[in-house]
Amino acid sequence: MAHPTIDHVMAHEVLDSRGEPTVRATVVLTDGQRGAASVPAGVSTGAHEALELRDLAERFAGKGVRKAVARVNGTIGQALIGMRVDDQPAIDHKLIELDGTPDRSNLGANSILSVSLAAARTASIFSRLPLYQYLQKSFGLPRPDKFPRPMCNVLNGAKHADNNISFQEYQVLAGGKTYAAQIERTARIIDELREILRHHGDRILVGDEGGFAPMLESNEQGLEFLSQAVARSDLRLGDDVNFGLDVAASEFYSIERKIYLLQPEVRAMTAAELISLYQELVAKYPIKTLEDGLAEDDWDSWKLLTERLGKKITIIGDDLFATQRDRLNQGIKSRAANAILIKPNQVGTLTETMETIATARRNGYQCVVSHRSGETCDDFIADLAVAIGSEYLKAGSLMRSERLAKYNRLLEIAAEVGA
Repeated sequence: MAHPTIDHVMAHEVLDSRGEPTVRATVVLTDGQRGAASVPAGVSTGAHEALELRDLAERFAGKGVRKAVARVNGTIGQALIGMRVDDQPAIDHKLIELDGTPDRSNLGANSILSVSLAAARTASIFSRLPLYQYLQKSFGLPRPDKFPRPMCNVLNGAKHADNNISFQEYQVLAGGKTYAAQIERTARIIDELREILRHHGDRILVGDEGGFAPMLESNEQGLEFLSQAVARSDLRLGDDVNFGLDVAASEFYSIERKIYLLQPEVRAMTAAELISLYQELVAKYPIKTLEDGLAEDDWDSWKLLTERLGKKITIIGDDLFATQRDRLNQGIKSRAANAILIKPNQVGTLTETMETIATARRNGYQCVVSHRSGETCDDFIADLAVAIGSEYLKAGSLMRSERLAKYNRLLEIAAEVGA
């Protein structure tokens, strides 16, 4: 079989689930085979993420990506001609070299990642392997001993919804002997939650990630509604179903005052007081995961949170780590969190993403592969989650096609591997 070399690379502008532009790249081989990938965009973004390249012009209120598309069609495309598409590290290192900045601000993380992912997908097509198997083979990954569970965001708040609650996501973590059973249980809970919210008097609106977006009397009330929905689904709290929270605390942290401003309770809380609140909620509800419980640079408080709750639940760093290996190493050294959220567009290339995952695994940190609030129907992250044996796949609610694309891809893979 001839070496699969790149003939050309092309890109164009497409829209994400928020109606904002993003980049879709296609890598074409000399024999005509091709693969494409679209990149997502975050609304609730961390300060330490790799930077997107946006046009900052009148189109789409400055969020157009014609500049990023031009980088792919020009500088990047020219540099990759003749390279072997099945040498992912070489491709990604070339992309990093071409950009030449630590935060990918020259070519843009959106242009770089679109090509990085498209190259991997093209190589999997050439190899006649499902993408998850190709990723395992390409990066020398062991066959995982677990299949990702759905981490389903059923209530949206903060920047993901036009409502009054500070907590950004309330998640259902359904158990079950098979992935299909976990999805069915999650769907049942969502149906019951809809009726509870309707009875409560809320209009049935959804947020950016497909979860319901009600007005609540307190952040805890979301957990109360979830508990009721589980009971009405004839499922057992803590046995059949657990909960997860993505607090996104950086969004309501006052850097100047060094306090957390919680709504709708209208409470100004120190980090210690907020940690005490989490302890109370964990004692009262079957919370199994807590993401971004503190601000992204509040390292001392992250250490305290991990000391208080790290042996009971999974403490996930998203804004804290931003899928950056250096940030993760800092967390490992300071004993902050015990899990990391994996978002490839936070770092810029697939190889760097895999290096961060490897560092996490070596140091006993769990990995949770995640979507973004501005998504497309590209399902790459589902295969990535399977390839690395991610504990969960976080892809939003079971509503909106861009979220379902990921969960449906896992259903396909589960049928193939018997998960």
